[in-house]
Amino acid sequence: MELWFSEYQTKNVKLSFRIKEVLYKKQSKYQQISVYETEDFGRVLTLDDVIMLTTKDEYIYHEMISHVPLLTHGNASRVLVIGGGDGGTVRELLKHPVKEVDLVEIDEEVIETSKKYFPSISCGLVDSRVKIFCEDGIEFVKKNKGYDLVIVDSTDPIGPAVGLFSAEFYKNVFEALNENGIMVAQTETPILFGDLVKKIYKDMSSVFSYTNMYTAVIPTYPGAFWTFTMGSKTINPVAKKINNLPVIDTKYYTRELHKSYFILPPFVKNLISE
Repeated sequence: MELWFSEYQTKNVKLSFRIKEVLYKKQSKYQQISVYETEDFGRVLTLDDVIMLTTKDEYIYHEMISHVPLLTHGNASRVLVIGGGDGGTVRELLKHPVKEVDLVEIDEEVIETSKKYFPSISCGLVDSRVKIFCEDGIEFVKKNKGYDLVIVDSTDPIGPAVGLFSAEFYKNVFEALNENGIMVAQTETPILFGDLVKKIYKDMSSVFSYTNMYTAVIPTYPGAFWTFTMGSKTINPVAKKINNLPVIDTKYYTRELHKSYFILPPFVKNLISE
């Protein structure tokens, strides 16, 4: 008997994997956490039947949400990650000479699951520079200040993550950032969720001096074409020189293409400028 996992990306679109083995299933306080071993994409982590990562392509997302803002800033020493309990974003951040990374993940079970089933992704969580807070990131950012970079590595805007996609939240992040601070968030796909992408860009633009969207191809995410949106207080990411910064070990991100990531296809550029 064949076993398959399917994620309904919309009510009319789904992505399916043939499963070799169900490794883990648990209902946490916040969501159902599942881990599957698949034929073609390795291990897969899902939350409420939505794909968070696969070991086949996770590096694309984690590299792009980390290295683009870090190298744009150029001198970030204190970083806040909201969400990201799998540890992939932290792993990439630690490739840089940052002094402190605060990880705020509302669901402790996500962290523990990643440590057990995704050790190559969660490996940075035990680093001495990392502090882990299992609480609501929306409330955390209201009370904690002084960050050079805030990364919103969240799930889709449903359930506990809804408040992470609001103008009010972006204002709170702005206040938590230092003078030259930058924030970046994963901001969904314009292929399937154009209205949401447009709203996020508009809301972030109302808060930050510079708001820039960049993209990556992530095969297992809805639409396979993903956006990230960067808000910056003082640094123009398109004008910033990054060529004198150290080379880092990556599989997808490259400094040679850094500025080109911000060049948007006409349909995306038109969408966010409407």
